[in-house]
Amino acid sequence: MSTKSEIKHVQGKSTTLKSMIILALLFFIFGLVSWVNTILVPYFQLTLQLSNFQSSFVTFAFYIAYLVMAIPSSFLLNKVGYKRGMMFGLWCMAIGALLFVPAAYWRLYQLFLLGLFLLGVGLAILQSAANPYVTIVGPIESAAKRMSIVGTGNKLAGVIANLIFAGVVIRESDKVLMREIESGLYTGATLETALDTLIKGVMTPYLILAIALFIFGIVVRYSALPELDPSVVNKRSAEDESSQKSIFQYPALILGVIAMFFHIGTQMIALATSIQYAGTMGESLAGPAKNIPSYTMLLTFLGYFIGIILIPRYLKQRNALLICALLNLVLSVLIISTSGTVNFLGITSDISIWYLVMMGLPNALLYAGIWPLAINGLGKHTNLGSAFLVMALCGSAFMPMIYHSLVELNSSLSPFAAMKYAYWILIPSFAYIVWYAAYGYRIRSWKKSEVVKNTVVS
Repeated sequence: MSTKSEIKHVQGKSTTLKSMIILALLFFIFGLVSWVNTILVPYFQLTLQLSNFQSSFVTFAFYIAYLVMAIPSSFLLNKVGYKRGMMFGLWCMAIGALLFVPAAYWRLYQLFLLGLFLLGVGLAILQSAANPYVTIVGPIESAAKRMSIVGTGNKLAGVIANLIFAGVVIRESDKVLMREIESGLYTGATLETALDTLIKGVMTPYLILAIALFIFGIVVRYSALPELDPSVVNKRSAEDESSQKSIFQYPALILGVIAMFFHIGTQMIALATSIQYAGTMGESLAGPAKNIPSYTMLLTFLGYFIGIILIPRYLKQRNALLICALLNLVLSVLIISTSGTVNFLGITSDISIWYLVMMGLPNALLYAGIWPLAINGLGKHTNLGSAFLVMALCGSAFMPMIYHSLVELNSSLSPFAAMKYAYWILIPSFAYIVWYAAYGYRIRSWKKSEVVKNTVVS
């Protein structure tokens, strides 16, 4: 039984190259808008005076959109095509970014959350289009390599997003003000005035972002990207097509959705909690600790280059997924079990925070490894299967909230000990991804007897 995919719509390497450049730019935008949330969490916690749990709604509002919009996005793409779908996604993001202006003016958290939700809706549409596009625009066996190539744009944005935010939004005078607020120097009306001054810094950058997103939507619509028909380019054999009529008859997809949920959720925990974790060790948002997510993203950026070099020539994408999941499982255990003060990059902290940062390197190849294994051979179900995987990105909405709930359940401990203990949630998550990479992706039917030993994407 053959599982080999045939690409019929992309006729030459030059077309594929042009497509990959445009897609890399799209993934850069994904990263710029997504990863800035890692600094928005502590920033809003300070400027809007939120609790740890309340601040987790920043990531929840953004990523819950993936759960709500992923399946509607697949129907939209089936109706209007990939290119127009991408344009609509970018325009929706532009509206979300624009809402930051009145939200900052009135310092209204609910309006910020609505803006974040619309940014997430737009990204859900874009992800539903761009991820399967990258997978099927070339041979399925090198899909992880293409994912790594466009992923460099995503993680490059992750590296610079916090630096741009810190440089553009948090001015030198704001750093002094932030330290004074953190020290409790202001109260009452003077505190409200100081908070108003701080939060208005987001207005101009997000207005510029809204304009840029709208323009880029038009550019993508009339770009050289070819329209692809996933029902043709991502087929299984005729026998499989006739025997599996429901999306739920593809165990590798359903199990892959769970793996993606855990991967995305744990990645967001590592990024969105690192600054707060450093804060429990005496570090300030106005100090070097604000750069910790950028260090994680820098390692992820490096991991993508390793993937580009090694996959598939020297390392099968399935093996890369297995190795990286195992590495993160080991790092998770080290976060919980080790302690000791270190001074590195101007940050005095417990060594466990650097194990959290190190997760960025293996994280690079988890997303790129799970996606092609999960959607391989879906044929006419490719768009819907991709929508299911996009829905799994809501792991970034739920898992940080579960993490913060664990922190608050251990409020009798010191803030540092409570946060460190809550990282236990990482261990079963990575253990599942290890199982999926070793065995789960090979399951072709819910009947135990039907397991494939080798597939074209392994």
